[in-house]
Amino acid sequence: MKEKPKFGLALGSGASRGFAHIGVLQVLEENGIKPDYIAGSSIGAIIGAIYAAGVTPKMMEGISENLNSSLYDVGFSRRGFIRGKRVVELIKLLTKDQEFKDLDIPLAVTAVDLITCERVIIQEGKVYEGVRASISIPGVFQPVLDGDRVLIDGGILERVPVNVVREMGAEIVIGVDVSFRGLHRAPENFIETIIQTMDVMGLEISKHTIPSGDIIIHPDVELANPLSLENIDIIIEAGRSAAHAAMDDLRTLLKKADTKKYSDKNYEETMQKNRESTA
Repeated sequence: MKEKPKFGLALGSGASRGFAHIGVLQVLEENGIKPDYIAGSSIGAIIGAIYAAGVTPKMMEGISENLNSSLYDVGFSRRGFIRGKRVVELIKLLTKDQEFKDLDIPLAVTAVDLITCERVIIQEGKVYEGVRASISIPGVFQPVLDGDRVLIDGGILERVPVNVVREMGAEIVIGVDVSFRGLHRAPENFIETIIQTMDVMGLEISKHTIPSGDIIIHPDVELANPLSLENIDIIIEAGRSAAHAAMDDLRTLLKKADTKKYSDKNYEETMQKNRESTA
């Protein structure tokens, strides 16, 4: 039986725009496509972790449409505006308090260490703790203190962690980029100012951190408030539409990779038989 190429999915950062990842996962499953590896950054880490723990995209849609602003536990601190405890409690529940090694699908989430200015790839320990580090939007969510490290949002250095999922062993990598691509409204508070600033930085960063050759899905999502938990159904539908639009290219890519891998494997087996026969 020939072995299929390993498929990796990279889910990017983008605050509430990241609920579009749910729509993408729905379409992939409807087409019988399931990733062998997942890497996520920020909101992509949340969706990826819940999915890797066995929660179906349909269940995620139902849960997300019942969220409201009470999820954000505001706590005025010098390090961040939102404590993140309520978000953590929900992630802990939905990931069944599992460790990374227990997940149904291998998962990596990304963060950035403010002390060393380096990307941190988290693949060990409690899943909810790794995700909490990955969603620490600077100035918004309080950072995670981990020994000598101060961990913040992984999207600071790589919005769509395609390189991470390739390092995990994926031969085909599909990225979902939910970064902002429209026009901002004038910010109404300092949180919007921070996130809009990060959007501007992220657009430039993404030009240099997404390798060519991968399929990158771009859901068309515009939000006046980047942390809004309203109209999530519209955001999910944007993910579905973008995934449908990319499906022909994805099928072609999977087919080509499958054929190439089979040819390469067949060649290696033939060469091995020839070596054995001449030994």
